[in-house]
Amino acid sequence: MRNRSGWCALLGLAMAACSGGSGGSRSEDGVRQEATGDATPMVVLETNRGRIVMELDRQRAPESVANFLLHVKSGFYNDIQFHRVMPGFMIQAGVLTSDMQRRISPVFPVANEAQNGLKNLRGTVAMARTSDPHSATSEFFINLVDNAVLDFSSATPRGWGYAVFGRITEGMDVVDAVAAIPTTGSGRYQNLPLEPTVIDTAYVVPSGAAAAVAE
Repeated sequence: MRNRSGWCALLGLAMAACSGGSGGSRSEDGVRQEATGDATPMVVLETNRGRIVMELDRQRAPESVANFLLHVKSGFYNDIQFHRVMPGFMIQAGVLTSDMQRRISPVFPVANEAQNGLKNLRGTVAMARTSDPHSATSEFFINLVDNAVLDFSSATPRGWGYAVFGRITEGMDVVDAVAAIPTTGSGRYQNLPLEPTVIDTAYVVPSGAAAAVAE
């Protein structure tokens, strides 16, 4: 795995912050270093199929954005592939490397922020999780269509929904191209594209820097 030492060292500090001291929730301490800054930071995913640019909403999803930026800046997403592709629904990444190894985030899960009013509309980016509403760590997905079924409806296990924390501002053509790739139909990764789409590198640019990114 490329950049393993970099992200392990940086995320190791985050995990230590989570376990040290007293007070605060399990996620508050771990993402505190990324809790302030640009209101709408932008993240670029350079993939082997083209560039995807995301604008994040720190004001409405502060913990989710801080968590995502921590993973981006540590290099965690470098060499990660989109491992779950479901046409007419979403594409997902954040755990599987290009050589089919699971890269597990050591940071504690973040609180579910799906009550923030942001909807799972086409082109939005949201945190993936398990059946536990507050279990999101490194995995994220991009909505291919308006997915109202994923929105918050109530603070119950079935109603929590999935927290949107950003939107695609450039590269939905790349996202749609990924969604069009045939996938496997069996095994652990049943929606794994037969032709991998790999995030070669992910990095942050200042808000409003779309023109510079496009050059």
